[in-house]
Amino acid sequence: MDGMFRALKYRNYRLFFTGQTLSLIGSWMEQLAMSWLVYRITGSPAWLGTVAFASQIPMFLISPFAGVAVDRYDKRRMLLTTQILYTLASATLATLVLGHWIQPWQLLILGVFLGCVSAFDMPVRQALVVQLVEDRENLSNAIALNSAVFNLARLIGPALAGVAIGLVGEGGCFVINSISFLAVIIGILMMRLEKHVSDEQPQRAWSRMKEGARYAWNNIPIRSLLILMAAVSFVSGAYSVLITVYAKDIYHGDEHTLSYLSVSVGVGALVASLALARRDSVIGLSRWILYSAALMSVSLAIWGFTRNVWQGLPILAVNGFAAILQMGSTNTMLQTIAEDQMRGRVMSFYTMSFVGTMPIGSLVAGTLATHVGTQWVLLVAGVIGLISAYFFYRSLPAIRAVLRPVYEAKGILRAT
Repeated sequence: MDGMFRALKYRNYRLFFTGQTLSLIGSWMEQLAMSWLVYRITGSPAWLGTVAFASQIPMFLISPFAGVAVDRYDKRRMLLTTQILYTLASATLATLVLGHWIQPWQLLILGVFLGCVSAFDMPVRQALVVQLVEDRENLSNAIALNSAVFNLARLIGPALAGVAIGLVGEGGCFVINSISFLAVIIGILMMRLEKHVSDEQPQRAWSRMKEGARYAWNNIPIRSLLILMAAVSFVSGAYSVLITVYAKDIYHGDEHTLSYLSVSVGVGALVASLALARRDSVIGLSRWILYSAALMSVSLAIWGFTRNVWQGLPILAVNGFAAILQMGSTNTMLQTIAEDQMRGRVMSFYTMSFVGTMPIGSLVAGTLATHVGTQWVLLVAGVIGLISAYFFYRSLPAIRAVLRPVYEAKGILRAT
């Protein structure tokens, strides 16, 4: 199997890929249903931001320690554990909603729990891919396909959720998501991996976390990529919380309108993922990261001034394209640059910067939107994103100077 899907020739990766496809569709259904549920029972943008903050801030706080665990413990068992915990949380949420017992404070508690699970789940998923792909030259393709399936689910899940909410309500979406995790669990159990061996001592966990932090900070490319990712994720938190407000109050729509907007983002994101999957090398990705960060920021600011769904759809498609192009390119570069013994910790910092800063942006955006209006919040977010892209542009010469010997040592570039 060659070309865009060459990583699927590996049995373990096929199992992982298939399970993720089904599970992520359910997760995206749940995410849209959760946003609609929160806004339906509270009618408050601030509550939307607060719930988003509660569900994602644990990733900012816990991810560095999770990275130490990922480097030390068996990755397959860790991933199996997170999927079981996700299943239990979704089943609990479905029970509360279907029983008409749901309250906003319960969503906050469940959000914190899911955030703690995700703090371990995201870095272990990223680090496990290396074990599933036997030939390192196909690693970038595997990472790009991960992004593609994530965004394919982002396309299908919200579309199904828009229909399902009308037919079976938000609770039905939560039931579907709890069942979808079985696909990942079965895939994990069927994998054939070498037995994990660890010679690390538990008492060294704190020092290993500090060691990983020093490694990431002292490596100019890794530090620059993580800082830009954190800044862009912070401003994209405004989009993640305000899209529900735009669907209901600005565009005067319903759950189907929110579904259309989410699907539009998914279309752009899927195109970006496929573009990454077609690449044969990491050479030139730094430019892609710069341009996509700038494009995402500009589209975010423009979207704030749209006043109907037909104006918003194409702008959000561009935003989704740019956001995933930057995220996927950053992921690929980090996986390529990081030393094997540091990969779990580096990817935990990636999780911290990618997902961990978003809830802070969501909380700030949801609170400010109540007082100054949504369009001004999105305009300021776009400006912050552009400033961050400019500083990354200024650091490109130093980044390339460090990357050249690394790429030469890995055989990506010919030595000169």
